Amino acid sequence: MTTEGHICFAISNIILIKKTKLICFIASGDWWHVILGSLITCLLPDIDHPKSFIGKRFKWLSVPIYKLFGHRGFTHSLLLIILIMIYISIKQINIPIDVIYAMIVGYISHIAADILTPAGIPLFWPYSKKFSIPIIKKSNIRLERLISIVIIIYALQY
Repeated sequence: MTTEGHICFAISNIILIKKTKLICFIASGDWWHVILGSLITCLLPDIDHPKSFIGKRFKWLSVPIYKLFGHRGFTHSLLLIILIMIYISIKQINIPIDVIYAMIVGYISHIAADILTPAGIPLFWPYSKKFSIPIIKKSNIRLERLISIVIIIYALQY
C-alpha cells in the first residue's frame, strides 16, 4: 500500500471509531487529538523499509531494523503492538489518553491495510506465515482511495 493509502486509511478508521464510539477514549477525545494521533503512527510500521516515506527520513533507524527483521516483519506484527501497549502502561507518559489510543489505532490501521494486499503480513511474528486478504493489488491507489472514501462516508453518515 502507498503512503497516501495508509494516511487515508488511518483517517477513515479513526473517524469511524470516533463516530461509532467503538473506543470510549477516542469517542470522548478531541478531534484534533485523535486525527493527529493516528497520523503520527500510521506510517511507523514501514520504518523497516529504508526506501519508505518514513524510512528515508530515519535511515539511521530504518537500515538496522531492515537488516535485522526485513520488510513487513517484526514492525508489522501484533507482538510489537502488545509490547508498545505494555510499555505505555508501565511508563507514565505525559500524553493525553485520547492521543495514545489514536496512535495505537493509527499503527493498527497500517497493519490492517497491509493485510489487504497480496503480500500480506506476518501478523503473529516470529511465526512466518503471512496473513492476507488480497483486495488491493500492488499499489492500486484508486482502489485504496475508494475503500477509504467508502469508510469515511459510512463513518460520517453513522
